[in-house]
Amino acid sequence: MGSLRRSLISLHRALKSSNSISPTETLLRPQYGYGLVQRSYSIGTTSNLDIDLSNQESKRRLFNRLIYRSKQRGFLELDLVLGKWVEEHIHSMDENGIKSLVDVLDLENPDLWKWLIGQEQPPEALKTNPVFTAVRNKVLNNLNSYAAPETRATPGQPWVRGWDDIKKGQGGPITGNQ
Repeated sequence: MGSLRRSLISLHRALKSSNSISPTETLLRPQYGYGLVQRSYSIGTTSNLDIDLSNQESKRRLFNRLIYRSKQRGFLELDLVLGKWVEEHIHSMDENGIKSLVDVLDLENPDLWKWLIGQEQPPEALKTNPVFTAVRNKVLNNLNSYAAPETRATPGQPWVRGWDDIKKGQGGPITGNQ
């Protein structure tokens, strides 16, 4: 097992040192010592995911893989929002919708969350993504319905609040725990 890992890392280094990689190719890189992970580093291109909707078994596997990716991002808010949305809508998606979903799932968590909640403006290429637009509309509708405006961050400003903001009475801090 160790020799296989060493040879894969050597292969990765050889590929990395090669100057013939174009910006749209997928790179192989080691992650946490458990093998290689494919990541596309160009914006707006779908990673090398086989989208085969020809039979029920391949469709089921693809849907399960995408549902898992949307629920296990490691960012609790996105796990809940994306996981629930994907679970509700994936069975009605066509191939273009699935490609749009994969593009959204390939985004980095902090950036995606800021774009979804409206703290930062998303890139122009992402504004035309139908999956991103639908998820963002759902998140913003929920925020407008359930969150008081004074508890939300001003667009473009970080959300910085202290754990003890309620204690702003006599003897309490003026700006939270800072």
